[in-house]
Amino acid sequence: MKFSLSSISVFSIVLLFCSCTTAQTPYKTSDGSTFETKSFYPKFSWETTPMYYMFGDPKRVLHPEEVEFIAERTDFICIEKSHGHGDLGAAELGAKHEVAAFKKAKPDMKVLFYFNSAYAWPFTSYNENFTKENINNYPELKAFLIENPETNALEERKNVFYFDVLNPDFREWWVNTVAEAVEFSGADGAFIDQMHGFAWLRQDKAQDVQKAMGTMMKALKEKLRPDKILLGNNANAKLARYVFPSIDANMFEHYGDKMLTKEKLLTDWEDMLKISKAGKMSIFRIGVEYDSVAIANPSYYKGKKRNERYAKLSKEKLEYYHACYLIGAQPYSYFQYGWGWQLAHGSLMEYPELQKPLGAPKGAYHRTSATGWEFTREYEHASVWVNTETRQAKITWH
Repeated sequence: MKFSLSSISVFSIVLLFCSCTTAQTPYKTSDGSTFETKSFYPKFSWETTPMYYMFGDPKRVLHPEEVEFIAERTDFICIEKSHGHGDLGAAELGAKHEVAAFKKAKPDMKVLFYFNSAYAWPFTSYNENFTKENINNYPELKAFLIENPETNALEERKNVFYFDVLNPDFREWWVNTVAEAVEFSGADGAFIDQMHGFAWLRQDKAQDVQKAMGTMMKALKEKLRPDKILLGNNANAKLARYVFPSIDANMFEHYGDKMLTKEKLLTDWEDMLKISKAGKMSIFRIGVEYDSVAIANPSYYKGKKRNERYAKLSKEKLEYYHACYLIGAQPYSYFQYGWGWQLAHGSLMEYPELQKPLGAPKGAYHRTSATGWEFTREYEHASVWVNTETRQAKITWH
């Protein structure tokens, strides 16, 4: 069959050319390296600030308008550990409900399900017997927990027991359980929290603990379907060095004020580049409950107006923390912002700045002096300046 220009519109040719060149244009890291993405990763774009949301409500599932609000702002979310427990009786049912809801609203949305590799949270049907009331009736489960070597009592924090990653039977059970729950819920993978294995409780076996955690995460990645995402919390930390090869994404949680120092932020930016060069994703999570203002005012944590105080603080601090993310952001680096992990802790807040046109970074960040703490970076539609010593920032949109 022969074709001529008259049989194909010029407009069609332009569209075909644009789609082909767009598909062939890879993202570049700040040092010019090509980011090696994977087919099962979420959609990524520099059009606006790339956002990741992680939330749960232990009492109920989301209302349709809440699903719509979140789906309009992100392609990448995680359902927290106790979500929907009150409504449905088990967290895996809450996760399954939300996976279906978000997939209906946005079929390409990537939804993860939360699991903990150290704390035996009892919110799923798989873990429901890890409680003081039930555990003695299940010796096979009790064997999965860490005992105090002096008292033989189960180690715990606020009535939550500790998993013993050194027990190979536990590792097998945990891997099978997580894989089963991901499959049941229809989730696109798992967020794994607390991958330290309580190494500090067993200093003489710390290396063994870290290696065992690495073994367990490798087994989980192999057990999950190849198109599933494994996101590790602070998997860039030294305690998780054996875990890092198996994950697809790393979260920088910033779980305390010591994680927000100028030195730590600089290290984060360096790690974000290393992670991106390895073809892995990053979540730059900021919780303003650990901001110096909140730390200095314990009243922020208490009372009926707690969320109102944090909401106001999050608005006041957004430019600074947003700038901190933008200085180090790489392809497939996402920003998460709020003041906790529940739905009411920021996931339904309106932050107009996060919806402004951003555009791709024009290059790496610039440190204004070799020993100073001022940094700048240029994006297509924003100029970023931050001083991590004085905790000041300015984002100029253009």
